[in-house]
Amino acid sequence: MRKVVYSAAMSLDGYIAGPKGESDWIVIDPGLDFGAMFGRFDTILLGRKTYEATSSGGGGGMPGVKSYVFSRTLQQADARGVTVSDDPLQTVTDLKAQPGKDIWLFGGGSLFRSLLELELVDTVGVAIIPVLLGGGVPLLPETPERAGLRLVEHQVYEKTGTVRLEYALV
Repeated sequence: MRKVVYSAAMSLDGYIAGPKGESDWIVIDPGLDFGAMFGRFDTILLGRKTYEATSSGGGGGMPGVKSYVFSRTLQQADARGVTVSDDPLQTVTDLKAQPGKDIWLFGGGSLFRSLLELELVDTVGVAIIPVLLGGGVPLLPETPERAGLRLVEHQVYEKTGTVRLEYALV
């Protein structure tokens, strides 16, 4: 069965975006192998806000990757190149049962929280960027549920001081 992997860059104080939604604080380490990272996935899951921010509202997914946007307000006609769904439980359950590579849950703490509460997230990966933002969009908005994690992989990027951690849910 395919895994849903939440992967995000995060400040040391736990934010995935700054107070105004900015991401200019995210440094890209030259040792990061984007080809290997992206090659792990053939499907990407986005919330509406992340979709609109990354596509400038114009639509279109990533080449060779099936993109799904979860929204209660966005209409399929307004989102070219992606599939729009208002039912994450059914859509993600169906995707996990299909053959293929892992599924990337990209950005958006609210969608992460929703899928975590539905027990659809298998792995949580964070790249901790050495910066303190003091506020912004948290990695995980408040949730009544606690989730146990087990470290499965880690890597330190010496040039930037970034630390990448990957955990399996237990």
